[in-house]
Parts: sequence; structure tokens; C-alpha cells
Amino acid sequence: MSEETGRRNLRMPNGSELFAVVTEHNGGNHVRVRCEDGENRMGRIPGRMKYRTWINEGDVVLVEPWDWQDSKANIEWRYTDDDADQLRREGHIQ
Repeated sequence: MSEETGRRNLRMPNGSELFAVVTEHNGGNHVRVRCEDGENRMGRIPGRMKYRTWINEGDVVLVEPWDWQDSKANIEWRYTDDDADQLRREGHIQ
């Protein structure tokens, strides 16, 4: 974190990853997300995140759509509220 500006270096999308917002929690390890490309997808929370990172409605996440089924995606990262505010200030997300 930069002392003067309060800016943190955040994980940004690589390759086919997209920013998304969680719109609905469907139970288990599935959530409905609205991606920055305008698509609504079913997101799958992988086992490495399932019990360590709680994902709630309204959270900003990073998803990677499946190559073989575009209506589904894997959740790769969850941003904290402060990180999401920084992304909005810098113009990466609305």
C-alpha cells in the first residue's frame, strides 16, 4: 500500500478473466453473477475458496468463463469492499 495515496496493488484480470458482481447466492458452491460484458452467468466457487472466502450478494469478484460453456464461470478472486471502491475510483468497474 502506498503511504501517500492509500492505493493498493490489486489483482487485475488476465487473459479471459472478467470483473463481475454477485447477484444471487444459489446455495452450495454456486452463485449467479453479472459480468462486465453484460452476460449473466452461473458462477462456481472452487474448493480452495469455498470455506476460506465468504462470497455474498453484491460482492465484486473476478471470474473466468468456461471455454466450452459460456453460460458458466469459475470464481477466481473476491475483492473486499475497500478494494472494490478503489476499482470504481480508478474506472475499472462501474
